[in-house]
Formats: sequence, C-alpha cells, structure tokens
Amino acid sequence: MLFKKFFEFSLLVIILTACTSKEYAKQESVFIVFKTPTFKHADLGFIYENKDALKVEIYNSGQAVMSLEISQSFVCMSFLECMGKKSFNEEVLSAYYPVTILENIFKGQEIFNGINKIKTRNGFTQKLIKKDKYTINYSVLNKQIVFRDTINDILIKVKRLK
Repeated sequence: MLFKKFFEFSLLVIILTACTSKEYAKQESVFIVFKTPTFKHADLGFIYENKDALKVEIYNSGQAVMSLEISQSFVCMSFLECMGKKSFNEEVLSAYYPVTILENIFKGQEIFNGINKIKTRNGFTQKLIKKDKYTINYSVLNKQIVFRDTINDILIKVKRLK
C-alpha cells in the first residue's frame, strides 16, 4: 500500500514537471532564414537560450510556424519528432556535420572546432571544404550570422534586431 502511494506520487511529480515550461536566461529578437532541402522558412523570430538548451522560433502573422529546441543530446523540431543530434543532422542537414553545429550557428560560435577561422575586426569567418561532402562559408560579422553550404543546399541566416 505504501509503495503504491509512493509510486502514484512519483508519477504525478514527473507528469507535472514535464509540463512546466523551461526558463530561458537570454532572449533575442531576430530575422531568421532556415533553408534546407526539406524545410524552407524565413521570417521574424526569437532565440531563447539557457545553460542547458536553445530554442529557436520563427513567426509568421503572429503565429509560430517553426519551433526548434536544441538540448544537450536532442533536437526537437515542430515538424518532426525529437531525435538525437546525429540523427537530426543526417535527416535535415548533413551526416558529415558535427553534432554541435546547429547550436553553434545559432549562438554565433565557431564550427568544426574553429578550423580555418579567420578573425576580423567585427567577428570571424570560416571556409570549410570537404570534396563531395560540403562546401561551407560561415561568417559571424556584426549582428549577422550566415551559414551557407552549397553542396548540401543549406542556408541559415540570423540577423539580430537589437
């Protein structure tokens, strides 16, 4: 009897904590272009960030048309079920990308461990080429992030509005 009450209480706590919204320490207004062979969205949105997760939302006419949540090990996209970062890259981006690439792009951090990084006065650029796998031009300059892979037809642009 005592075990049954403990189990019911534990189950209730799990259900209630799963439904609570995450607190984000940082929120930015942005204009986002997210174009892959399977998804094409471009509009105003927000990037929410805390130490454990990153959330990107794109809006159109006041409605969220795309939501992307990136945690330590999973990526959840409004059109897909949650999946591991490697699976997400294989299905949406490219299997040749490192698992941290998406969060690094949205945070404006270097990708591929900073290979070919050229610092500039206003940020940095990276050009990465792996024959028949990817040709990436990535720049974080001023208030704009641009990631372009011409082989995989991927474009991610983030322009901060503040």
